[in-house]
Amino acid sequence: MRAVVMERYGGPEVLQVKDVPEPGVEPEHRRIEVTRAGVNFADLLVREDDYLTGVPLPFVPGNEVVGRSDGERVAALMRGGGYAQVSRARLATTFPVPDDIDDDTALALTLQGQSAWHLLHTVLRVRSGETVIVPAAAGGVGSLAVQLAKRAGARVVAMAGSPEKRAFASELGADAVVDSRSGSLAADLLEAVGGGANAALEMTGGDTFRATMDALAPLGRMAVYGGAESMETPVDTRELMSTGKGIQGFWLPLLYGKSELLTEAADDLFAAVRSGDLRVPPVTVYPLTEAARAQEDLRARRTVGKIALNPAT
Repeated sequence: MRAVVMERYGGPEVLQVKDVPEPGVEPEHRRIEVTRAGVNFADLLVREDDYLTGVPLPFVPGNEVVGRSDGERVAALMRGGGYAQVSRARLATTFPVPDDIDDDTALALTLQGQSAWHLLHTVLRVRSGETVIVPAAAGGVGSLAVQLAKRAGARVVAMAGSPEKRAFASELGADAVVDSRSGSLAADLLEAVGGGANAALEMTGGDTFRATMDALAPLGRMAVYGGAESMETPVDTRELMSTGKGIQGFWLPLLYGKSELLTEAADDLFAAVRSGDLRVPPVTVYPLTEAARAQEDLRARRTVGKIALNPAT
């Protein structure tokens, strides 16, 4: 089978398409013939040796796929192995895809949909009437989080880096939109949230983390799920005590042993699509042979919504 193999850490050029043996499938796994493989920021961090955990080399990247397993359409979460024609996933992180949900939609609802859902409901426990800050609001997680927060009855302040992406966030339902590249981001966020946000998602680090923290109201809470600019952002514990603000980290693999939580989120996400409450942005699909370009475009934020690879091309 063909797969994207990374034999060393480095830039996009280390991603090479090669013929490799199929992965072995043990009793607790399912063999999946992949039709779509998701491309995510975590893949870039793995490639650059800057992820939360290291990986053994050579390594096939990719933490989510949609495909067929024993004649059934499925979506799956895994720890590597997705950039391939055939992958494997644990039974606990594999769930069926309904016939009325197409592959692209199912993929967008897998890693990024699960992340957005659990950030809002499991971690932040967003309630109706609260104000929520959503970064990268035209991206895979952010575009879904804007809509899911609105579905929960929240007021959404979205951040995005271009006029087109800010317009897109508004179309998705954001109540206010802020330029994430503004030189006055901190002041702009404070103005947009009014008396302060009750909750915030954060995946950038550095100055954006600081601006988001300052925009929280007393007792506000933040869920950190990435560090696109910096993974090293110090926090003064005296500030936490004096303001009552809370910061909680989130890493989706922490839920991989809790299949009931993954299933609950998947069922609700599929229901939200059916009801029209959740619109999945167009998925940009690249051939497997162009995995490096897909990652470059993701890093440069050239796309809107989800990026995927098609192993058949």
